[in-house]
Amino acid sequence: MTPGTRQAMAAAGCTGDAVPGSLWHQICEGSPQKYLENYIFPVLLPAMAEMLVEAEKEKCFLKKRTKFIACDFLTQWLYNQNPIRKNPQCKDFIEIPFVHEWLKEHPRPPIPLSLLLSDEEAATLIQSFWKGYRVRCDPEVQELRQWQKNLRESKDISKKVQEFWDKQESKVSILLGTLAHSFCVTPPDEVP
Repeated sequence: MTPGTRQAMAAAGCTGDAVPGSLWHQICEGSPQKYLENYIFPVLLPAMAEMLVEAEKEKCFLKKRTKFIACDFLTQWLYNQNPIRKNPQCKDFIEIPFVHEWLKEHPRPPIPLSLLLSDEEAATLIQSFWKGYRVRCDPEVQELRQWQKNLRESKDISKKVQEFWDKQESKVSILLGTLAHSFCVTPPDEVP
């Protein structure tokens, strides 16, 4: 055993007087291969198998980038499958106490929207933006938008609204007057 290994074992609490058969005895003096085979792999291999199933569901093998984070899945799965936990109810990754504390101190950047949307949702979103763009290119819609912009910029909005409705009413009265003359009907104002 090298001096560095002895120092690391001492720092970890391993001493030469470890009780035979105890976990510390197996860690400190047993074969690392046996420890891995007996303690680590029986827990980690089922978790990794579940992780691969979940990665396949998330299409990780088909796409270059996905929202699936393998370490987060493993953390959640191992936490929820831990037989020592007192509360057997499954928790989401964010709800795990030590994860919640870690993320308070080390917040993650938000996941890009392109990773959160399915292909169908993304296609619908792109199509709706394209249709909106095409509608906004319509000259009548541009005229309306310009009018709204001018309305917002003017200080006396109520006056502008009144002018608009006055103009609309004058158009309607001119139209009614034209219709009345074309049908040779006396306009309602001239009725005795």
